Amino acid sequence: MDRERSRDWDEKYQVGLPGWDRQGASPALLHWLETGALVPCRILVPGCGHGHEVLELARRGFEVWGLDIAPTPLARLMARLDEAGLAARLVQADAITWRPEEPFDAIYEQTCLCALDPHEWAAYANQLYAWLRPEGRLYALFMQTGRESGPPYHCDLEDMRALFPPERWDWIEPPHRKVPHPNGLFEYAAILQRRD
Repeated sequence: MDRERSRDWDEKYQVGLPGWDRQGASPALLHWLETGALVPCRILVPGCGHGHEVLELARRGFEVWGLDIAPTPLARLMARLDEAGLAARLVQADAITWRPEEPFDAIYEQTCLCALDPHEWAAYANQLYAWLRPEGRLYALFMQTGRESGPPYHCDLEDMRALFPPERWDWIEPPHRKVPHPNGLFEYAAILQRRD
């Protein structure tokens, strides 16, 4: 694990919330759950932070894993899970290098991609592909900031289509649905399915 990156992110969490923390589960996740687009399965939430989505998925019977590089939000999340009587597997690791023992049926990607420097996006996209079983689904939110600096970084849709090309991914739900964010920005919601 990149110790310097871990320390940097942990310091951010110790002084406040990242700009993309909604302090609750995303309406996009709730929509997918309520419409049946996402049903209980083995699911990973990379860059889970305080884990609002991890908690929601655990409440709904998923075998949920939360991955984050920073120990502080994971400790807070574990306390919240314990308080609610819920179970999830939490892993402190670098998303660019971590390898699970088994693939996942689904991944909920909301905050990890936009937190990574764009020069790491290709490596991260390879990880997402490797983490999923064949025909596993990626439930993604692409942050729209309109600026080059970050984090959060702007996830331009043309860049996203290049990052998740048709040779590897079927775009099941194209990114047309806008999800407003409390920070004044918005995300595009998309569902992608891993090809063999």
